[in-house]
Amino acid sequence: MNKWIAIICLFFTPFLIYSQESKAELEAKKEYFLAEIARFKELKKNAATKEKSLLAQVQALNAELRVTKSLIQLTNKQANNLQRKIQANTQKIAALKTELKDLKQDYAAMISKSYKSKSQYNRLLFLLSSENFLQAYKRIQYMKQYTKFRKKQGLSIQEKTKALNVLNADLKVQETEKNKLVAENRKVKANLEKEQQKQRLIIKKIQSNQKFYAKQIRSQQQKTRGIERRIEKLIREAIARSNKKAGKSKSYKTFHLTPEAKKLASGFKSNRGKLPWPVIKGRVVKKFGKQPHPILKGITIQNSGVDIETDKNQIARAIFEGEVSTVQTIKGAGKLVQIRHGNYITTYYNLENIQVKEGDKVTTKQKIGNVHTNANTGETVMKFLIFENSKFVNPQKWIYRM
Repeated sequence: MNKWIAIICLFFTPFLIYSQESKAELEAKKEYFLAEIARFKELKKNAATKEKSLLAQVQALNAELRVTKSLIQLTNKQANNLQRKIQANTQKIAALKTELKDLKQDYAAMISKSYKSKSQYNRLLFLLSSENFLQAYKRIQYMKQYTKFRKKQGLSIQEKTKALNVLNADLKVQETEKNKLVAENRKVKANLEKEQQKQRLIIKKIQSNQKFYAKQIRSQQQKTRGIERRIEKLIREAIARSNKKAGKSKSYKTFHLTPEAKKLASGFKSNRGKLPWPVIKGRVVKKFGKQPHPILKGITIQNSGVDIETDKNQIARAIFEGEVSTVQTIKGAGKLVQIRHGNYITTYYNLENIQVKEGDKVTTKQKIGNVHTNANTGETVMKFLIFENSKFVNPQKWIYRM
């Protein structure tokens, strides 16, 4: 009994192991990563034509290195999956060989015994020597069952031999695939080391001319702060419009909430830490608040929201139900959408293909536009901010696992 349980486990274990992500899904991811790496290489060429674009080169290189590391992890995963399949097939082959050996020995013994007693005389003698009719009947049935069992054993040997041949063929294919993946991985790792060396040289060059690049960063920070001041003004204007409509003073710094708006604000607040991401997939590349510059020592950058890097053509979506309070194009920030949730406002900018207009009611996860891709750096980054009245709050504390 234990033997059969072990054999069943051997056959079904691989399906349990590999059911999480199919081979086709892994191959699709791999093709995507390779396409992204090619795109970033082209962007580096474009950036390298401009001396002032060393920071842009580092950004493009960082993105390429991230994707290359993801490609290496994925290739490792594919190779590990194949190794597990190879091990499982090797175990199944060993089990089948043992079974086949036992079956052949049993079958050989059965054929030998059958040969010795195959003559019609022996069979007739066997029947005539019965003590009564019932015993004769049982002996006839026995001979039929014996013949049937012998035939079944022969078919079983054929089937298991065929299964063994298939497994051996699969094993050869899997070993070839694995060797190919290992070779690919060595090549990608070698290229990664080469690109990392380039990155170190560029960073060294930037650091050797820190004053020039620090000036660039401060200039960029001033532009960012100018955009944020414009956004803050939009928030104040939204509060003034809302309070005027409610018959309250426009000088209020907070929203006067109707019962409906209070309910919406309460729902938004109760979902703190559980709200969905404003993109389907992405990662935070610049966190909220003050933080050291990733390359230049002694330089601090300030962020009033979060910068989320995502895929090209990725959609931007509302993180909670509410009403669109602002849709504008802001110089240096692209298109911007603000959605009001009671006394909370979520702000999404660096968008294109806007799908909503001011006054629209939106639902959670509704598409509001697409994230714009920078033609120079190749980065697709959305800036996302949350306000409580006119105060910036940290989006990372509101969005699930951000």
